[in-house]
Amino acid sequence: MERAQTTTIRQRLSGVLAPVLTPFDAKLQPDAGRFARHCKWLLSQGLRGLAVFGTTSEANSLSVEEREALLETLLGSGVAPGALLPGTGCCALTDTVRLTRAAVRAGCTGVLVLPPFYYKAVTDEGLFRAFSEVIERVGDSRLRMYLYHIPPIAHVGFSLKLVERLVTAYPGTVAGMKDSSGDIANTKAVIDAFAKDGFEVFSGSEKFLLENLRRGGAGCITATGNVNPAAIDRLYRNFGSPEAEGMQARLNAVRNAFEKRPVIPALKAVLAHFSRDASWRTVRPPLLELPANETGALVDDLQKAGFEMQLS
Repeated sequence: MERAQTTTIRQRLSGVLAPVLTPFDAKLQPDAGRFARHCKWLLSQGLRGLAVFGTTSEANSLSVEEREALLETLLGSGVAPGALLPGTGCCALTDTVRLTRAAVRAGCTGVLVLPPFYYKAVTDEGLFRAFSEVIERVGDSRLRMYLYHIPPIAHVGFSLKLVERLVTAYPGTVAGMKDSSGDIANTKAVIDAFAKDGFEVFSGSEKFLLENLRRGGAGCITATGNVNPAAIDRLYRNFGSPEAEGMQARLNAVRNAFEKRPVIPALKAVLAHFSRDASWRTVRPPLLELPANETGALVDDLQKAGFEMQLS
């Protein structure tokens, strides 16, 4: 099953991407129209792309069919597939294959893949076999896979040895990683080990964006990109400027305000507040909406941090 593939020349993926929030209607069904409009607004703010169906998207509360339908809506609304990095990792191997194959056939720039996360005491060998099966079953040279390392949530992650084995077996296919470990030392270790060979390493928070870029990383895929996209993108484009440290400090202040609360409900509450669209507050159980008093306190904290959000 371990085999080398021919590496193809392609444009490097870098910049700021948002794991897009998924809006739900009053019956807790995905609101495809609102989803597409939000995606287009994010791209208009300068983001490199959209990591739809990520953690912030409540992806693991969505069925395979719902993800497929939302992807079709985005493509049908005119969002270019080259701007999309869908999350396709599921516990079931066949679901991961199905979603990954659909993204590749649609022409998406790549896929962001969680490890199968239900069974915790798994080995690198087991994880290698899982990812190898996905790659082999998809069987398409256009596949570009980004490993999603988020041990605080999944409790299953990627060791450096496992990354090395995957990259060696599938060069050009295993293309990068989103590191949501919250440990910049781990991000730097991955960059140092693999970035020189074109492996693209994204931080999972803009709090680490400046350090990521200075080390040779590719950027960040960050939840707060849903509400603060232009400011985060500004740091990416100007990380070599004398103002970069100040930009990073302002981003951190905004991020810290969200991290005091449950992040997904908080992001949706802020989007609802500034868009004057209360429907955005809705989350799927087991998540709960942010209480009104907490929303007010969050907005106050954001305003003190100099946060602005203008929706057109």
